[in-house]
Amino acid sequence: MIRLTTVLVLLAGTALAESTLPVSVQSALNARNVPHDSLSVSVVDVNTGKSLLQWQSEQPRNPASTIKLVTTLVALDLLGPTYRWRTDVFALGEIENGRLDGDLLLKGYGDPYLVTERVWQLVQQIQQAGIREIAGDLVLDDSWFDVGEYDPAAFDRQPLRAYNVAPNALMMNFKVVRYWFEPDHGAGAVNVRLEPPLDNLQVDNRLGLAAHSCRGFQRGITISSNEKVDEITFSGKFPSGCKRYAMDRTALSHNEFVYGLFRTLWRDSGGTFNGGFRNAVMAGDPDALLSFASLPLTDTISRVNKHSNNVMARQLLYTLGAEINGVPGTEEGGREVISNWLESNGLASTRISIDNGAGLSRTTRTSTADMARMLQFAWQQPYMPEYLSSMSLSGLDGTLRRRFVGSSLAGKAHMKTGSLDHVTAIAGYLQARSGRRFAIVAMQNYADIHRGPGEEVQEALLRWVYEQ
Repeated sequence: MIRLTTVLVLLAGTALAESTLPVSVQSALNARNVPHDSLSVSVVDVNTGKSLLQWQSEQPRNPASTIKLVTTLVALDLLGPTYRWRTDVFALGEIENGRLDGDLLLKGYGDPYLVTERVWQLVQQIQQAGIREIAGDLVLDDSWFDVGEYDPAAFDRQPLRAYNVAPNALMMNFKVVRYWFEPDHGAGAVNVRLEPPLDNLQVDNRLGLAAHSCRGFQRGITISSNEKVDEITFSGKFPSGCKRYAMDRTALSHNEFVYGLFRTLWRDSGGTFNGGFRNAVMAGDPDALLSFASLPLTDTISRVNKHSNNVMARQLLYTLGAEINGVPGTEEGGREVISNWLESNGLASTRISIDNGAGLSRTTRTSTADMARMLQFAWQQPYMPEYLSSMSLSGLDGTLRRRFVGSSLAGKAHMKTGSLDHVTAIAGYLQARSGRRFAIVAMQNYADIHRGPGEEVQEALLRWVYEQ
């Protein structure tokens, strides 16, 4: 029976001696009336392996997005820092005088970052290869992954949110449209612009203007869609004090999105294409017209970890399944790859549960001790610099760009943050004032801990470690 999560029971590690929480961390917990046992912490000197602090470190907890550090580390080790995905293009017909007398087929291999700008580059390469007019249809082959039935509303009943997009072997622009809203004061209306523009997506704009400052949840905008998500409706009152506002939401199916985006960019690039699209699995082994390479894995994991991109992390998990266990890549196959990797590298662990590899899950579990052991392992690997640089730099970029700004901690920590309702976590590396480097992992699962108290505890912990 296929399970939603894979529980990995590894060799039991030596029990870690329990420490006493630093006074500053205790004070942060007490100030918010948060129980001390809601927190787990592991701090280890990465060069000596000596433990500096262990608190509830063997307790399995929800790590939220810090679990991405596991997925990206396994990908680095098994696929290599220079690994690239590809998107193959096939001309299914004769090309004469710039005209393809037949269909154009795109076969995807899971590129997690085939955003609009890179699709435009793909279009340019196809046209440079001699095709300006496509007489047939666009044929799409996304069979490299098998996602099965997927409900984008299952996690939080927010099916249009970008983080809920399903993986797909031929995913473009994360299947996300950025809507720009600008007030038209003369007409008392609101103009809506789509980026990228998709002529197979219909927008029903029912927005009005309200004489307010630029504030409020979603600036007063309510968004809804039909079942196929090819018609989007905006309603509500937009504040007249807003000059411009952007909202990212998903639209269409994966194949319909690819078709709409490709057709728009093809025509904008001067090409001719009036056909439709269909999904198919490429038969035989014909020569590709061209193969469009992705960014290298090092660039990809930086986007995953610094910006906590859930969809890209899930694409990584499916890619591991396809490359290591065989095609098609599946979520279960990716979990199995991670399980085998942990065992083969002797990363002793009590129990770890990997769901989708991204942390957007209520069932993912690990302990701070497990994570700290993994960080120690990574520190000794030849690709450690690439792994380290994929994390947010405190006070400077990624999800930590607004934290520790102007403080002694700015630029001293490479960390991955994690947050869900009632969950907050942080994991990574910090260089102390003394020059010592530590692996730090902190996880907290408690009611409303994500609303601020968790970050206060993390700050107290990092400041304490910095002085060691």
